[in-house]
Amino acid sequence: MGEEGSLWALFISSFLAATLLPGGSETVLFAVVKLNAGLAWAALAVATAGNTLGGMSSYAIGRLLPATAADPATGAGRRQTRALGFARRYGTPALLGAWLPFIGDPLCVAAGWLRLNWLGVASFMALGKLGRYLAVIWVAL
Repeated sequence: MGEEGSLWALFISSFLAATLLPGGSETVLFAVVKLNAGLAWAALAVATAGNTLGGMSSYAIGRLLPATAADPATGAGRRQTRALGFARRYGTPALLGAWLPFIGDPLCVAAGWLRLNWLGVASFMALGKLGRYLAVIWVAL
């Protein structure tokens, strides 16, 4: 696969990893940078953009949800309740944690459900995801 194809695969992987679908993009980013260190900055931008857009798609899903309470009797309900409480307490800066496993995706949905400002959400989300990807690239190089 060429450089352009690698970056497209990274974008798709990063986007899907930030949705409610299972998957991780760190391995793809690590491989792209390991195979071609010259792509490190482009790969960082592509992965951050793809993962942030994927997170914003979860935010959009949250905006579409009706205002109902989560069922804390289920595992998903407990994660949703925790994410909602965190998002209510800290507002848009809570989205710095959108990259975290298990709570990141529900946090993005909760931000949409709470109708947090989309620009603030996207900004903090991108910063958190950028930090995580910088760490992956640092390890790869």
